[in-house]
Amino acid sequence: MAEQTAPPEGTGAIGAISAGPPGPTAPGDRRNGPPGTAPGKRDAAVVRDALAVGIAVGLSGFAFGVTAAGSGLSLLQICALSLFVFTGASQFALVGALAAGGNPYTAAAGAFFLGVRNAFYGLRLSQLLALPRALRPFAAHWVIDETTAVTVAQPDRRSARLGFTVTGLTLYVLWNLTTLVGAMGAEALGDTEAWGLDAASPAVFLALLAPMLRSTTERVTAGLAVLLALTLLPVLPAGVPVLLSALAAPVVLFVMGRRKRGPAVEGGTAKQEKTPEKGGRDA
Repeated sequence: MAEQTAPPEGTGAIGAISAGPPGPTAPGDRRNGPPGTAPGKRDAAVVRDALAVGIAVGLSGFAFGVTAAGSGLSLLQICALSLFVFTGASQFALVGALAAGGNPYTAAAGAFFLGVRNAFYGLRLSQLLALPRALRPFAAHWVIDETTAVTVAQPDRRSARLGFTVTGLTLYVLWNLTTLVGAMGAEALGDTEAWGLDAASPAVFLALLAPMLRSTTERVTAGLAVLLALTLLPVLPAGVPVLLSALAAPVVLFVMGRRKRGPAVEGGTAKQEKTPEKGGRDA
């Protein structure tokens, strides 16, 4: 057997072979996940988390199907919403406004503005996923709250792509299936208000929103938005209070900005007043 020679040391030149053996990443390097974690275990963990999110949220499609049927939409219209719109909060907002007797254009406008947030998600995910151009239009359809949450939590691009794909596929298939079942079973259930399913829309939306409210600013904004919507609900057409509740965000940001600038301006003025005094004593 020929004698095995030691691998040459890396010189930094192009094509040089590294002397170090392959192994886990260095501490603090999260490109390939936590140090010492096997790729198979990482993938299994990502798939497990993605399936959990996809299944938990996908089952809410049943409530949407029932609520949409109660608002007067046909089976074809309901299924088309889930197939082509596929953003739960916007779908619930649309059928909720229609069920309350709102104008279809107002209801569609409210759903549109709720869905605009997905465009901002897409700006972030496009950098994380770096998908080929041919796949981007198809992937854009799956850019929603849940896929974004799973994707940004991953330590490397491979895991991010896996999490995005599994979450999106699971949620899309299950959401559309349960929407169909809910819409078809609406007639058997009868009056949706008698079952309390008319509250499914806001309940699901609040369940998705609550974990995202982490800072004081976010909680105050959400509280003010709810207060605006409830106050305007009796006096404005259905769907309009939801649109106007969006004014809570700029109002809170303006007030918080003034509060932060106030102490800074006062501190700067006090410092300027003390400086001449000090200079006068030194003189």
